Amino acid sequence: MLLEQGYNVEALFMKNWDEDDSEGYCTAEQDLADAQKVADKLGVKLHTKNFSSDYWEDVFEDFLQEHKKGRTPNPDVLCNQKIKFKVFLEYALSLGADKIATGHYARISHSDHQYQLKTGLDNNKDQSYFLYLLGQYQLSKSLFPLGDISKTKVREIATQHDLITADKKDSTGICFIGERNFSEFLQTYLPKQSGDIVDENGQFIKHHQGLAFYTIGQRKGLEIGGGFSDSPEPWFVADKRIDSNELLVVQGDHPLLYHNSLSTSKNHWVGNDPDFPLDCQAKIRYRQASQDCTIIKNGDTIKVIFNDPQRAVTPGQSIVFYQDDVCLGGAIIEQRSNE
Repeated sequence: MLLEQGYNVEALFMKNWDEDDSEGYCTAEQDLADAQKVADKLGVKLHTKNFSSDYWEDVFEDFLQEHKKGRTPNPDVLCNQKIKFKVFLEYALSLGADKIATGHYARISHSDHQYQLKTGLDNNKDQSYFLYLLGQYQLSKSLFPLGDISKTKVREIATQHDLITADKKDSTGICFIGERNFSEFLQTYLPKQSGDIVDENGQFIKHHQGLAFYTIGQRKGLEIGGGFSDSPEPWFVADKRIDSNELLVVQGDHPLLYHNSLSTSKNHWVGNDPDFPLDCQAKIRYRQASQDCTIIKNGDTIKVIFNDPQRAVTPGQSIVFYQDDVCLGGAIIEQRSNE
């Protein structure tokens, strides 16, 4: 697409994970081979760079530390900030590039003397949620050519140009680590710290293998059989009690799964800081429908009050703020409460 628009294009392949533990997964070697075939087909030069040490130090170590604290981090957000739009961008500029172009489904606009990060037109693939930590400099040096089209159209274009990646499976799983059994993968790096799974009345149900291996709202993997309740409804994780190492579970659409407010840390705004209080929309997880809320600033922290209670508000995850299709910024969820 950029070639057809007249850009002078060179490709840059980055490796961010050493795969000595990952037999059977889509390897960087295969991805590199595919990238080389695409570059050859399009007649562009392909550069390669290994950022594995940067990824480990700036993304993965934070990921592990957050899990040790019983929180649920989002490494994809940090990877964009620390890797793709920092060391990758810096390396591309050192090669003589003016800008980098990535395959993110998001858009960039410029008005009122500042850049705006906007949602991709394909709502099902919009990735602005993962990009909220970008700032004015990063946006000024970036292009998102896929932001105005759908994933289906992207595959059609790739097919028309006979690219080997036209039918390649979408990437999922942890950023640059890929699909795998998450609990087994995490146990490679974190020791098991067994504790009790209890219901809202404190009744013991069974043992868990460590709070790090569960997340708020989780259903799959609890493996709680009959005999603990008269209700046939499924069990969900409602809380991770760090001090007592207890996992609190409830059944069905239980009130303990819902909160209407939260506090945050590490607040970041894509453009100028907004005026408070601020009425806007927010997402507490990827692909969630936008939720109406009010943001109140209190010193270095902000409090978010939702119009409607939110299910499974998860400390450590990102909350991202919007006004219509403009991504304002976001923050890390710290505590949840009910007003």
